[in-house]
Amino acid sequence: MAHHKSAKKRIRQSAKRRLKNRYYAKTMRNAVRNLRATKVKEEAEKMLPEVISMTDKLVKTNIIHKNKAGNLKSKLTKFVTKLGDVPAEKVKKSTSKSFYQRQYSQIEKSEIGSLTFKNK
Repeated sequence: MAHHKSAKKRIRQSAKRRLKNRYYAKTMRNAVRNLRATKVKEEAEKMLPEVISMTDKLVKTNIIHKNKAGNLKSKLTKFVTKLGDVPAEKVKKSTSKSFYQRQYSQIEKSEIGSLTFKNK
């Protein structure tokens, strides 16, 4: 534990900065995830400049590395240019189940109560 007043203040400051940095980094990651999830080119083209500006701001404040931001921007622009010119009405949303959802649906509800888990 810190004994000096300045060290205690430094601990408080670094905790605040850490929370703020984690928030901005997570917000940027969510924006990237949302951009990659879009299937319509027009929407992706609108979102791309916003995501690029977010990454540039994080680089400026040393939250992420400049090379990571460059790689992200490059991959995202490639992704957006490869998207086909499909209108929004014709894009079908994915309704496929994940692996675990398929496995769970195969088990009957009566069997779920009788499942036992062994500790190793």
